[in-house]
Amino acid sequence: MELKYLQAYPIELQNQVRSLITSQRLGAYLANRYGEKHAIQSDKALYQYVSRLKQANLRSAPQIDKVLFDNRLDLTHRALGLHTAVSRVQGGKLKSKKEIRIASLFKEAAPEFLEMIVVHELAHLKEHDHNKAFYKLCCYMLPDYHQREFDLRIYLTGKDLGQV
Repeated sequence: MELKYLQAYPIELQNQVRSLITSQRLGAYLANRYGEKHAIQSDKALYQYVSRLKQANLRSAPQIDKVLFDNRLDLTHRALGLHTAVSRVQGGKLKSKKEIRIASLFKEAAPEFLEMIVVHELAHLKEHDHNKAFYKLCCYMLPDYHQREFDLRIYLTGKDLGQV
């Protein structure tokens, strides 16, 4: 069985996930670790949430102008979140607007997964590439970032298989 979200992980971890899938325990594993759902359901609430995380961790990063849940982002586009910088001419000045878009599937996800994806997108304000500095920044903002990313990949696998 191919685990498309977990291909970069060691085969031993993949086999543990396969075992959970085969025994129909994947949903229970995730519910035990991430049983709660968050209350952030509007773009306004999401903007406030992202702003608080940014203020706590990245005060010197550029201002974020827009944050929203985007139902056009999904796994077929391989994007769970997007950060964009749109430049526009206003009068005689060039203005840059920073936006963060979070896939709508995170409206129903555990708060830990929403926090992980927001931290990921916030890190892009400082580091554009997925390099060592980027992941160091993610871990600064969220010390268990890598565990949550792994568990998010398990969650996405479970969603694909209808076990979550």
